[in-house]
Parts: sequence; structure tokens; C-alpha cells
Amino acid sequence: MRLALLLLCAAAALGGCSVYPLSEASQTQSSSTPAPTTTTTTSLTLPPRPREIPLDKVNPCTILTKDQRAQLSLDTTPSPYTDTTLKARACTMRGTYSGQVARLALVTNEGAELWISDEAQNTAKVIAVIGFPALEVRTPGLDTLCNVEVDLAQGQFLDVLFRDGGTAKPLAQDDLCLGAQRVAEAAVTSLSAGH
Repeated sequence: MRLALLLLCAAAALGGCSVYPLSEASQTQSSSTPAPTTTTTTSLTLPPRPREIPLDKVNPCTILTKDQRAQLSLDTTPSPYTDTTLKARACTMRGTYSGQVARLALVTNEGAELWISDEAQNTAKVIAVIGFPALEVRTPGLDTLCNVEVDLAQGQFLDVLFRDGGTAKPLAQDDLCLGAQRVAEAAVTSLSAGH
């Protein structure tokens, strides 16, 4: 339930998203009750990282270069903030013409395994982002966004949220997940180069 709330709060923090209340059944679900089988992700494990990229001293708004942001159609000035739900330094940016929004959050107090824990109420699949283990995460009921979680260091991960910012023809969630992966790839490329 904690992860569902994390995603709801992250989506709300980006603005322009509706936050749907949890159903009565999920509000009364105790932490000892297993998650529904449609959202259980406990069988997943992350492969080892090729190396460590610590995030403690990284500014989330300077990870993507101006050229990278232009290639991703994210042309507004990056806006820093603190994501209180993830307890992470974060940065959001938008595409003026594309209407798409990306958020980068640097989580340094918990590993990416959070998203595949027993409490995770999402669907996740293991992917690779520039050789680093990662998760593509979808939350039931929130089909206007997609997250990619990149395991970069022990107890630290890059959270990329990509969403539709209100385009005339909303993007399918598969396309949003591809967008999140493209942003994650650009970010890891930049972090690997020492930006």
C-alpha cells in the first residue's frame, strides 16, 4: 500500500494528475494481508550492478544536459523540489509542445527493491538501462504515467516518472513507459560520464 501511496503522491506533485482515492477494501487491508495476485511482484530479483554510481552529491536538475532535454522534447527549465514521499531530491521538466512531463528523483535512503517488496501494489518487470538493473513499474488505475527505477548504488536508485501532461490525444501507457526508459537511459549516460 505504501508504494501505491508513493506513486499517487508523486503523480500529484507533478500537477495536472488526478489522484484517485484508494478503495475501501484497500484502505482496510492490513499489512499482513498479501497483495492481490495481479500486483504481486515478489518473484522478481534485480541482477547485480556493473558498478556503483553514488547519488549523494548529484543535483537532479543538472543530470540531463540541455541537448539531452531537447532530444527528449523536454524544453522547459528544470524545476527542483524535494519529494517528501520518497524523501528525495527531485527535478521536474516539461515539454512545451509535446505536453509530456518527466520527473527525476534521487533516492538515497532505500534501494530499488522497495518496488518489488511484499507491500508493492504495482506491476513491475526487470529491464536494463545502460547495463544497470532497473524496473519498469506500472500502478493499477494510474495509466497516465509510468516509472522506471534504476538501481545505481547500494541503497540508492534513480526514480524516473514519465507522464502525459494533458495532450489532446493522451499517450498509451506503453508509450509512456518507453518515454520513461528513454529519459532513464539519457540520465544514466550522463551520470556515467560524471555530469
